[in-house]
Amino acid sequence: MGATQWPASWLKGVLDLALLALISRGPTYGYELSQALADSGLGEIKGGTLYPALSRLETAGLVSTEWRAGDSGPGRKYYELTTPGRAELAERSQGWGGFAGAIAGVLSGARTAPEHSESRETS
Repeated sequence: MGATQWPASWLKGVLDLALLALISRGPTYGYELSQALADSGLGEIKGGTLYPALSRLETAGLVSTEWRAGDSGPGRKYYELTTPGRAELAERSQGWGGFAGAIAGVLSGARTAPEHSESRETS
């Protein structure tokens, strides 16, 4: 069985939060982030999605970047959380918990199969 492919709209909504959480573990670079996202069960996040998200986080001042020479190849751009990035991660994490709980509540009351009731109320 192949890797799970989540709807793009779901990933778009959580990618920034996931990246902030992964970067909070310590300085890291794009390919390593891509692998960590895949290993976490989010599936393959292509560079055309990953790098614009990282750029948005950098532009917003939530991550800082530093180019480092590669051991046996080209240099890499490393990402690290800034102080505002840590505050944003804390705020979004708390918000996500509430949102996930709200969705779980909605889903717990959802019907997963259509009802085939033949009886109807009559007045």
